[in-house]
Amino acid sequence: MTKPVVRKLRCGVYTRKSSEEGLEQEFNSLHAQREACEAYIASQRSEGWVLVRDQYDDGGISGGTLERPALKRLLEDIEAGLVDVVVVYKIDRLSRSLMDFSKLVEVFDRNGVTFVSVTQSFNTTTSMGRLTLNILLSFAQFEREVTAERIRDKFRASRMKGMWMGGNIPLGYEVRDRKLVVRKEDAEHVRWIFTRFIELGSATELARDVDSRNIRTSRGNRIDKKAIYRILNNRVYLGDAVHKGEPYPGEHAAIIDQGLWDKVHAILTESPRIRAARTRAQTPALLKGLIFGPDGAAFSPSHTRKGGRLYRYYVSQTVLKHGAGACPVGRVPAGEIEAAVIDQLRAVFRQPEIIAGTWKAAEEQTPAQAHSISERDVREALHQLDPLWDELFPAEQARIAALLIERIDIGLAGLNVRLRIDGLGGLADEMRAGKSEQAA
Repeated sequence: MTKPVVRKLRCGVYTRKSSEEGLEQEFNSLHAQREACEAYIASQRSEGWVLVRDQYDDGGISGGTLERPALKRLLEDIEAGLVDVVVVYKIDRLSRSLMDFSKLVEVFDRNGVTFVSVTQSFNTTTSMGRLTLNILLSFAQFEREVTAERIRDKFRASRMKGMWMGGNIPLGYEVRDRKLVVRKEDAEHVRWIFTRFIELGSATELARDVDSRNIRTSRGNRIDKKAIYRILNNRVYLGDAVHKGEPYPGEHAAIIDQGLWDKVHAILTESPRIRAARTRAQTPALLKGLIFGPDGAAFSPSHTRKGGRLYRYYVSQTVLKHGAGACPVGRVPAGEIEAAVIDQLRAVFRQPEIIAGTWKAAEEQTPAQAHSISERDVREALHQLDPLWDELFPAEQARIAALLIERIDIGLAGLNVRLRIDGLGGLADEMRAGKSEQAA
């Protein structure tokens, strides 16, 4: 009589441990799981079970997600037909989520793969095995949710007592013995940021001042406009511990007092547009140093008040020196010419063909000049700037105008705006650098 041929079943062992604690030991939890699974496979050798060489071990990764490197490799090998049986120590090593596990079972079924739990003795090829699986997995998910609730309750109770529960360390503090302790030098930076914001009323301008002082976060990162707002809204600096928006008296010392906080937030409660308008009134000369008349003379900003209203102008230096009539265009209303120039700038932002023409002309004029960025980079940067323009503070608009505009020639027939090719490149570099820092 001939011996029946036993089909070889390739077995992949999957192990997982939620925390990294103990993984550095010579024999850890992952090793224990693997040893038990390999022993079970060896006991099934008569059934044709053989161990695959690849090891699928996820250490320090929660079972509440499928985004696990070793699990992904296992699923790829299953799809490639390299694994016939998935062996685990316990069901929750593979997943703690009923929804996630159902997705895994679909992959197993589609590829004819059997799932086996060593300590719970069943497989998914039988209806009883599926029923047992769903029951056990439901309890595993219930246990995980109860544990999560206990952790959340403990976290909330600790916050209500004012304890530091980890996270990004705010500028001005350091952690000692699991408590926030004031760092004197950085605390002075924080107080200066709050005080300076009251003076400026602009996070954009304040971010520039902070950068010029080379003040960095506790991690050494640059403090941009968003980081300024996070600092100004962080109640930790008042000595509070915050949980889900609710402040509680903290164990740590405050860096600023309530009066300084109230002054800052009185400004923050105003609309950014209102604050921008106030800054614009203080720094109205958007085109200072850029406008020239038909005789080549520069135009200077000027203003007068009538009936309590402010009237702004750009006046020719020729008129200022020799009197009215010395220049065919003696003065122009500031609001009108600024609006006309801004409209032309925003037309550049929106129309790639204008940029292409300017870029081509510049290349022809300075063919030996090396540009660090491409025309496409410039188009993308200006396209991003267009919707943000109205949100910029006047000082920032004036800086960008000076960066982009070489000069504005004004005559009886109208005005001509000449762009700076190096300014286009410089602005694109700034926008690209800002985008890289946000991603980081």
